[in-house]
Amino acid sequence: MLHLIPARQTRPDKDVIFALNAEATRRKQAGESVVNATIGSLMNDDGSLSILSTVTKVLREVPAREWAAYAPIPGTPQFNAAVIEDTFAGHIELKLAATAVATPGGTGALRHALMNYLQSGQKLLTPSFYWGPYQTLCEEHERGLETFRMFNDAGQLDAAALDAKLTEQLKSQGRALIFLNDPCNNPTGYSMTRDEWRQVVDVLLKHSASPVTLLVDMAYWLYAGAGDMRGFMHELKPLLGRVGLLFAWSGSKSYTHYGLRVGALIACEAEEKDRNATQAALAYACRGTWSNCVHGGMSAVTKLLTDQSLKSACDAERDVFKKLLQDRVSAFNAVAQPKGLEYPRYEGGFFVTVFHDNAEAQAEKMKSKGVYVVPQKGALRVALCSTAASDVPRLVDALAS
Repeated sequence: MLHLIPARQTRPDKDVIFALNAEATRRKQAGESVVNATIGSLMNDDGSLSILSTVTKVLREVPAREWAAYAPIPGTPQFNAAVIEDTFAGHIELKLAATAVATPGGTGALRHALMNYLQSGQKLLTPSFYWGPYQTLCEEHERGLETFRMFNDAGQLDAAALDAKLTEQLKSQGRALIFLNDPCNNPTGYSMTRDEWRQVVDVLLKHSASPVTLLVDMAYWLYAGAGDMRGFMHELKPLLGRVGLLFAWSGSKSYTHYGLRVGALIACEAEEKDRNATQAALAYACRGTWSNCVHGGMSAVTKLLTDQSLKSACDAERDVFKKLLQDRVSAFNAVAQPKGLEYPRYEGGFFVTVFHDNAEAQAEKMKSKGVYVVPQKGALRVALCSTAASDVPRLVDALAS
């Protein structure tokens, strides 16, 4: 007899992305020539993980007692303060309105948002191209997921589609939670302009009589192209006190230690009483889910954020990796555009999405050529973060075939 409850008896036993990565890895280990553009970790051109050596050094220096001891349930005060400062440097209004709790990676932050800002059975709203585990998180926590068309006919974020879908949701469920993964959206690589952010803010303010909350998923923000990576935050300030404002902060990509699981959920509330209530709710959710996060990981990341010499060393190392990634982006654009591939504006980030009407069949066809990508609805996700620049022409040829 299977004792699982009915809703859990038919869960898929494999994650699609990790299964494709495992298949590509097996073929490569067997001696085949394989281009593996599936996994979302930054890799060197030789296939090894890109790892910030300063982070590794600091992790080794964390005292054993800090690895062994429980951390405070919402995270150490030093860690939470450092994350807030890192996120809102130069944006004092947002910083003063912020409260935070530690989470196991950015995924934990997304989980807390779903459980604290939507009722059971209500639906998350996110663009039509989104990170697949958003759906998994919703299903696991008895929430639904709806999308709005991400791109209009001009290839820009479709604010009108957001407005229309948000109107529908508020009529049907009375509240809304929106996830926007920006900059360097996964899976498209798209980064919104300041004007696009202004359009989003205008839409949200239009509906601010209802409980509407925006979460900015910042997983890839340190890998954005040229310009001020915090510039878009200027556009968010009018939301304070009118629209819920959340930020999912992740140390995984920022510090190249994906298994450390250090993240945070930041909530901005204009009123102190609202901040206090939010902090209490999120801390309670921590206790009722994972209890607390890895003390040693928080200690290391706090030091990396607050010690200026270590921060500078990390930034310099990350700039090298960012250039490695940017070279791949440039190589892709140089060969993909002449081949006629259709994809969003791509200036930086771990991934790009190539539009295709029959993505599943195309991905299978590419596997026969030893090239692995991730099929999605109407598109193929390409992880340039794990693809050497020298493999980009072969990758593009397979995509265009």
